[in-house]
Amino acid sequence: MRFAGVAMGMALLGVASLLAGCGKDGSDAQDAGKARVDPAFVAEQQAWRVRRVEDLLRADGWTSLVGLHWLELKAHYVGSGERIGNGVRFAFGPEKMGMISRDAAGHWWLTPESGVALSYNGEPLKGRVALHSDQDPEPSVIGFDEGKGQLTLLRRGDRSALRVKHADAPTRLQFAGVQYWPTDPAWRVTGRFIAHPAGKTLPIGDIVGTQSDSPNSGVVEFEKDGRSFRLEALGEPGRDLFFVFADRTSGHGSYPAGRFLEASWPGEDGKVVLDFNQAYNPPCAFTLFATCPLPPPENRIDLAVDAGEKNYVSPVKH
Repeated sequence: MRFAGVAMGMALLGVASLLAGCGKDGSDAQDAGKARVDPAFVAEQQAWRVRRVEDLLRADGWTSLVGLHWLELKAHYVGSGERIGNGVRFAFGPEKMGMISRDAAGHWWLTPESGVALSYNGEPLKGRVALHSDQDPEPSVIGFDEGKGQLTLLRRGDRSALRVKHADAPTRLQFAGVQYWPTDPAWRVTGRFIAHPAGKTLPIGDIVGTQSDSPNSGVVEFEKDGRSFRLEALGEPGRDLFFVFADRTSGHGSYPAGRFLEASWPGEDGKVVLDFNQAYNPPCAFTLFATCPLPPPENRIDLAVDAGEKNYVSPVKH
């Protein structure tokens, strides 16, 4: 996939320098000290950080978002041209891409503009196609600009939107790197998983104002600094646990709307390892075009989690 190689190379070089120990917050020196005590632990955390940045900087990663367009009418013309009548104008792509329309059953369709080179799930697009959303088993992906751009359909409550990604997104090419608190083994804590009854859900709001019931497999209890805390786990039983949480650093060093954390499904002993060194920012920290879930009231904890990712400061002016 072609993209602005020089700019991306500079971005990756900056990230590599940061991960190699050029942080501006003094965490590199403290991490180096911990490396002498437990080099395996620090190496593990460093490897996680590298994978995290690589994921953010994928050509279709979260930093590639360039648009989120809500579909308010039954039909919209779409494209990047200035004269898109009754339509949705994209930041990238062909001037006229086609028409997005909704049928009587509420399903969305794309009728491509004649002569425009598009793909549908990786295959050349020949004619009108159904658009399956991110809530469907197999979402549809419309490719454009020789594969550098992607168009997908989102469903949030009873609303639909078009999400647009592009490899040349300014937020990707000008990525500033991620800052972290010092790695600290004390922030890898072992908790106890308490399963909820089968089928239990938890209402989760998101940053665009919609709310949905998410599977809530159980709660994890853990202790830190002599106090007990609980975090509700989201996701299906048997799969990795997912947490959306806020703490005393939210808005005071970490992303104001909270962070994410993942953990392996507990073993037979019910123990769960929560490694807050790997608490990470939601996509909304890097782009205006994401629809991130917000921490439920149960996961707003009275604890300063000074571990994991700090708030991201973007050099891109929106």
